Amino acid sequence: MHRVGTLGGIFSMVSLIAGLGAGAARGQSDTASDTAKRFVGTWRLVSITADGKTDPDRGLHPTGLIHYDANGYMAAQIMPDRARPKFAGTQPTPDEAKMAIIGYTAYFGTYTIDEKARTVTHHRTGSINPGNLGDVVRRYEFASDDRVILRPVESMNALTWERIK
Repeated sequence: MHRVGTLGGIFSMVSLIAGLGAGAARGQSDTASDTAKRFVGTWRLVSITADGKTDPDRGLHPTGLIHYDANGYMAAQIMPDRARPKFAGTQPTPDEAKMAIIGYTAYFGTYTIDEKARTVTHHRTGSINPGNLGDVVRRYEFASDDRVILRPVESMNALTWERIK
Protein backbone atom coordinates (compact mmCIF):
# COMPACT_ATOMS: atom_id res chain seq x y z
CA MET A 1 0.00 0.00 0.00
CA HIS A 2 2.85 2.38 0.71
CA ARG A 3 4.14 2.16 -2.86
CA VAL A 4 0.73 3.05 -4.25
CA GLY A 5 0.56 6.06 -1.93
CA THR A 6 4.00 7.19 -3.03
CA LEU A 7 3.14 6.60 -6.67
CA GLY A 8 -0.13 8.46 -6.15
CA GLY A 9 1.75 11.45 -4.73
CA ILE A 10 4.13 11.53 -7.67
CA PHE A 11 1.20 11.10 -10.05
CA SER A 12 -0.65 13.99 -8.40
CA MET A 13 2.34 16.25 -8.97
CA VAL A 14 2.61 15.21 -12.62
CA SER A 15 -1.14 15.74 -13.07
CA LEU A 16 -0.86 19.20 -11.56
CA ILE A 17 2.04 20.09 -13.86
CA ALA A 18 0.15 18.68 -16.85
CA GLY A 19 -2.88 20.75 -15.95
CA LEU A 20 -0.97 24.03 -15.78
CA GLY A 21 -1.20 26.27 -18.78
CA ALA A 22 -3.78 28.54 -20.32
CA GLY A 23 -6.67 27.64 -22.55
CA ALA A 24 -8.30 24.39 -23.46
CA ALA A 25 -6.27 21.35 -24.36
CA ARG A 26 -5.96 20.05 -27.91
CA GLY A 27 -8.01 17.06 -26.79
CA GLN A 28 -11.58 16.78 -25.66
CA SER A 29 -14.26 19.44 -25.42
CA ASP A 30 -17.59 20.01 -23.68
CA THR A 31 -19.24 18.15 -26.56
CA ALA A 32 -17.06 15.08 -26.17
CA SER A 33 -18.40 11.82 -27.53
CA ASP A 34 -19.57 8.97 -25.32
CA THR A 35 -16.29 7.16 -26.05
CA ALA A 36 -14.23 10.18 -24.98
CA LYS A 37 -16.29 10.46 -21.80
CA ARG A 38 -15.55 6.79 -21.01
CA PHE A 39 -11.83 7.59 -20.86
CA VAL A 40 -12.19 10.41 -18.33
CA GLY A 41 -10.96 9.41 -14.89
CA THR A 42 -8.06 7.72 -13.18
CA TRP A 43 -7.17 4.12 -13.95
CA ARG A 44 -4.87 1.70 -12.12
CA LEU A 45 -2.69 -0.77 -13.95
CA VAL A 46 -3.91 -4.36 -13.72
CA SER A 47 -1.39 -6.09 -16.00
CA ILE A 48 1.14 -5.69 -18.78
CA THR A 49 2.06 -8.35 -21.28
CA ALA A 50 4.77 -8.01 -23.90
CA ASP A 51 4.04 -10.34 -26.80
CA GLY A 52 2.00 -12.47 -24.40
CA LYS A 53 4.74 -12.71 -21.76
CA THR A 54 5.79 -10.83 -18.64
CA ASP A 55 8.24 -8.02 -19.39
CA PRO A 56 11.43 -8.79 -17.40
CA ASP A 57 12.15 -5.06 -16.96
CA ARG A 58 8.75 -4.60 -15.28
CA GLY A 59 8.32 -7.81 -13.25
CA LEU A 60 5.21 -9.85 -12.53
CA HIS A 61 3.12 -7.10 -10.93
CA PRO A 62 4.07 -3.59 -12.03
CA THR A 63 1.97 -0.76 -10.62
CA GLY A 64 0.78 2.33 -12.37
CA LEU A 65 -1.80 5.01 -12.90
CA ILE A 66 -3.09 6.71 -16.00
CA HIS A 67 -5.33 9.75 -15.85
CA TYR A 68 -7.45 11.34 -18.57
CA ASP A 69 -9.37 14.55 -17.84
CA ALA A 70 -12.31 16.09 -19.64
CA ASN A 71 -10.16 18.95 -20.97
CA GLY A 72 -7.93 16.60 -22.95
CA TYR A 73 -4.98 16.33 -20.56
CA MET A 74 -3.43 13.01 -19.57
CA ALA A 75 -0.59 11.63 -17.46
CA ALA A 76 0.76 8.12 -17.03
CA GLN A 77 3.18 6.41 -14.67
CA ILE A 78 4.23 2.78 -14.48
CA MET A 79 6.64 1.47 -11.87
CA PRO A 80 8.23 -1.96 -12.23
CA ASP A 81 7.70 -4.71 -9.69
CA ARG A 82 11.29 -5.45 -8.84
CA ALA A 83 13.81 -4.43 -6.23
CA ARG A 84 14.65 -0.74 -6.52
CA PRO A 85 17.32 -0.23 -3.85
CA LYS A 86 17.77 3.15 -2.21
CA PHE A 87 20.68 5.27 -3.37
CA ALA A 88 23.79 4.84 -1.23
CA GLY A 89 24.35 8.61 -1.03
CA THR A 90 22.43 11.80 -1.66
CA GLN A 91 23.20 11.59 -5.38
CA PRO A 92 22.86 8.32 -7.31
CA THR A 93 25.80 6.70 -8.98
CA PRO A 94 25.36 6.17 -12.74
CA ASP A 95 24.47 2.50 -12.09
CA GLU A 96 21.98 3.42 -9.36
CA ALA A 97 20.34 6.01 -11.60
CA LYS A 98 20.10 3.51 -14.46
CA MET A 99 18.51 0.84 -12.23
CA ALA A 100 16.01 3.36 -10.86
CA ILE A 101 14.57 4.16 -14.28
CA ILE A 102 14.80 0.83 -16.14
CA GLY A 103 11.23 -0.23 -16.75
CA TYR A 104 9.80 3.01 -15.26
CA THR A 105 7.48 4.99 -17.50
CA ALA A 106 6.30 8.52 -16.73
CA TYR A 107 4.91 11.10 -19.14
CA PHE A 108 2.18 13.71 -19.54
CA GLY A 109 0.56 15.81 -22.21
CA THR A 110 -2.75 15.89 -24.03
CA TYR A 111 -4.73 13.20 -25.78
CA THR A 112 -7.12 12.76 -28.67
CA ILE A 113 -9.40 9.90 -29.61
CA ASP A 114 -10.06 8.54 -33.10
CA GLU A 115 -13.25 6.52 -32.70
CA LYS A 116 -13.20 5.24 -36.27
CA ALA A 117 -9.68 3.79 -35.85
CA ARG A 118 -10.40 2.89 -32.20
CA THR A 119 -7.20 4.62 -31.08
CA VAL A 120 -6.19 7.10 -28.42
CA THR A 121 -3.13 9.26 -29.14
CA HIS A 122 -1.03 10.53 -26.26
CA HIS A 123 0.63 13.80 -27.29
CA ARG A 124 3.58 13.68 -24.86
CA THR A 125 5.00 17.05 -23.84
CA GLY A 126 7.03 15.80 -20.87
CA SER A 127 8.62 12.45 -20.12
CA ILE A 128 11.11 10.82 -17.75
CA ASN A 129 12.87 9.74 -20.95
CA PRO A 130 13.88 12.88 -22.89
CA GLY A 131 13.75 10.91 -26.16
CA ASN A 132 10.11 9.92 -25.62
CA LEU A 133 8.31 13.12 -26.53
CA GLY A 134 5.71 13.48 -29.26
CA ASP A 135 2.83 11.22 -30.16
CA VAL A 136 2.22 7.61 -29.24
CA VAL A 137 -0.85 5.83 -30.56
CA ARG A 138 -2.66 3.12 -28.64
CA ARG A 139 -5.47 0.91 -29.87
CA TYR A 140 -8.17 0.76 -27.21
CA GLU A 141 -10.74 -1.83 -26.25
CA PHE A 142 -13.20 -1.41 -23.39
CA ALA A 143 -13.44 -4.82 -21.74
CA SER A 144 -16.20 -3.37 -19.50
CA ASP A 145 -17.20 0.04 -18.18
CA ASP A 146 -14.41 -0.27 -15.65
CA ARG A 147 -11.64 -1.88 -17.76
CA VAL A 148 -9.79 -0.67 -20.81
CA ILE A 149 -7.00 -2.42 -22.69
CA LEU A 150 -4.46 -0.22 -24.46
CA ARG A 151 -2.18 -1.75 -27.11
CA PRO A 152 0.67 0.09 -28.83
CA VAL A 153 -0.05 0.02 -32.58
CA GLU A 154 3.49 -1.17 -33.29
CA SER A 155 3.33 -4.30 -31.08
CA MET A 156 1.07 -6.92 -29.54
CA ASN A 157 1.75 -5.65 -26.02
CA ALA A 158 -1.31 -5.14 -23.85
CA LEU A 159 -1.78 -2.87 -20.86
CA THR A 160 -4.98 -3.54 -18.93
CA TRP A 161 -6.29 -0.69 -16.78
CA GLU A 162 -9.11 -0.64 -14.21
CA ARG A 163 -11.04 2.51 -13.33
CA ILE A 164 -10.45 3.77 -9.80
CA LYS A 165 -13.74 4.60 -8.07
